[in-house]
Amino acid sequence: MTPTVLITGSGIGIGRATALAFGRSGHRVIVTDVLTREGEAVAAEIAAAGGEAEFHRLDVTSTAQADALVRDIEARHGALDVIVANAGIAHKVPLDKLSDEKWDHTFDVDLKGMLRVIRPAVPAMQARGGGAIVCISSIMGIAYGWDEHIHYSSAKAGVIGLIRGLAVELAKSGVRVNGIAPGYIRTAQLLSEEHSLGLSGAEAAGAFIPMGRIGEPDEIADVVLFLASNAARYMTGQVVVVDGGLLVGRY
Repeated sequence: MTPTVLITGSGIGIGRATALAFGRSGHRVIVTDVLTREGEAVAAEIAAAGGEAEFHRLDVTSTAQADALVRDIEARHGALDVIVANAGIAHKVPLDKLSDEKWDHTFDVDLKGMLRVIRPAVPAMQARGGGAIVCISSIMGIAYGWDEHIHYSSAKAGVIGLIRGLAVELAKSGVRVNGIAPGYIRTAQLLSEEHSLGLSGAEAAGAFIPMGRIGEPDEIADVVLFLASNAARYMTGQVVVVDGGLLVGRY
């Protein structure tokens, strides 16, 4: 039976690389994003390579959309085997401009957006007696602060609490929950001049990363695949840092 994985924010960046990796591994990939054209292209690329994929537009700030999508998938394919909660935003906003609305929107996407997809899928996973959930946090949520991004750092720190709490609650039913805290990864988010390092800043970051370069999206995708696999069957509640040695090398 073909295992099914749902990946949020999988039209670009880490989500796209993760979708392609699961497609190559023989999973049925449920590609979701608010970026319709990009998401459809990812599903088409998986299919063209001989895999199985379908795209669904999903805004993770909508509980109704998330509930309906999970019900639809379960009706057609049974319980989800894997959920990769990846969708996120990182907008640069200094404290004096950080309104309640901007704060709430980041949390709504980056933290509550994960819960919205996970919550409706868990009962069927528990009834089957297994499943894997992988949530994408950040080194900015596990170790570093980030000026003009305190809402992002706070939400990503919340993701770590979500992982730990879910892991303990779901462990006895056979559902595992783990996470990844990526370092500097070559994504549209990192390369944004408006909201992050920009191209020159991202390349300069390689100078203080022990491995001498920033990471690539597929290097995160491969770790997601591991955490979702039977090779990680005794791991739950863990957040794996994937950063080229950045945290241990900053002394």
